[in-house]
Amino acid sequence: MNVVSEPYADSLESIRVPHTVLEDALGYVTSIVVTSLGLYLIQSVGSVTGGTAGLSLLVSYWTGLPFEVLFVLVNLPFFGLALSKKGVWFTVRSLGCVIAVSVMTRVHADLLPLDGLDTIYGVIAGNLLVGLGLLVIFRHGASLGGFNVLALVLQERLDLRAGYVQMGLDLSVILLALAVVSPATVLLSALGAVILNIILAFNHRPGRYLA
Repeated sequence: MNVVSEPYADSLESIRVPHTVLEDALGYVTSIVVTSLGLYLIQSVGSVTGGTAGLSLLVSYWTGLPFEVLFVLVNLPFFGLALSKKGVWFTVRSLGCVIAVSVMTRVHADLLPLDGLDTIYGVIAGNLLVGLGLLVIFRHGASLGGFNVLALVLQERLDLRAGYVQMGLDLSVILLALAVVSPATVLLSALGAVILNIILAFNHRPGRYLA
């Protein structure tokens, strides 16, 4: 595993150009729209994904409760970790983004009916979109709660790549889906989770970006 040396890390920090408020705002909006659309595609084909989004989908399929409500509730306990490890502003930004993603998922359902969407397309495209949305929000100093927060903390403290940490956690969640959906859907969901986390593992690593 490549480790950024201390002098090199210091030199990177010295030339880092922080995002402006406007850039951060646009980043959050982009991430919210892209991520919620991906989750809506996954939900539309009755599939699952990893993380707290996957847990929320599973509970939604099992109980019939709205995904957008469950997504906020399932994430709430993880914001205690975010508050203690990442600070108040990171936590506030992340909580706001989680709520916004929940709302936008409902908006997509109202404005973009997807009856008859191909399952394979929905799973692959949905997870690609979620992965891209997570990349954007990580680059702008926030997360979508849950396993994202844990993965980011472990990356910063133990130099473990966030994508690989998230992949292991996500696959564990998908195995739980065997109690709710068919084995074929679980296999397809696992493929989607791998795609999502490969995007994170290959693109979100310490020292790769300066902004």
